[in-house]
Amino acid sequence: MSGEQIGQPESPLPYLSPELTGERLLNGANFASAGIGILNDTGIQFLNIIRLFRQLHCFEEYQHRVSALIGVQNTKQLVNKALVLITVGGNDFVNNYYLVPFSARSRQYPLPEYVKYLISEYKKQLKRLYELGARQVLVTGTGPLGCVPAELAMRGTDGECSAELQRAAALYNPQLVQMLQELNREIGETIFIGANTQQMHMDFVSDPQAYGFVTSKIACCGQGPYNGLGLCTALSNLCPNRDLYAFWDPFHPSEKANRIIVQQIMRGSTKYMNPMNLSTVLALDQSMT
Repeated sequence: MSGEQIGQPESPLPYLSPELTGERLLNGANFASAGIGILNDTGIQFLNIIRLFRQLHCFEEYQHRVSALIGVQNTKQLVNKALVLITVGGNDFVNNYYLVPFSARSRQYPLPEYVKYLISEYKKQLKRLYELGARQVLVTGTGPLGCVPAELAMRGTDGECSAELQRAAALYNPQLVQMLQELNREIGETIFIGANTQQMHMDFVSDPQAYGFVTSKIACCGQGPYNGLGLCTALSNLCPNRDLYAFWDPFHPSEKANRIIVQQIMRGSTKYMNPMNLSTVLALDQSMT
């Protein structure tokens, strides 16, 4: 969807796709893996996930493959000019700290210390990304963790967001922006752009009707209270019109909601984007070429 907005004809293929060969490598690659976090112990309940350190290794390997096609210098330029999107952090709460009562991490750290630890570990990974040649990196925060249908079903009371998970998001997101500003200062140029996805989500969570949704509490696809339990499968309840729902499944925004988020990333004010929106980044990039 963000690819559409920046005029990319097709989404980058998954890095491990057998189809990602030859010229298609020059269109970029998707290194993402569902369920991972900043920490290696996040998502241990999932099998075969590709953790963040491994994704960075794949990014390095990808550059070697591109170099074989177009040479080292051209590859360096290609990577420097590429837009890198990284979305990680929410699972470190949902699938780690709060996965079970008295989880190992929650016994190890009180929440404010855990957030500081996460941010410091994330900073190391982002520095590595910079070392690997990334020069335009869009970093999204978490959404409103306590307000997704899954948390309304499991932790919320009377349809209210889970206060504890909202507290986690409220601690994490401002510290993330602060850390990105620090990194940019240390490097001496604006490499990392922060997207306040928590605020973007909260806009339609708190006033879904203003965005054309009938609800931001019930997922389009799921089961149980708020359709917030389990995964979206063939056996789930399915809404007749997904465009009327802010959430597609217990955790993820619907396509229409994602389009609203992408619009804010592209053109949003500093309330949503720090230090500038993506249109400004791309315009600056154009003026320098």
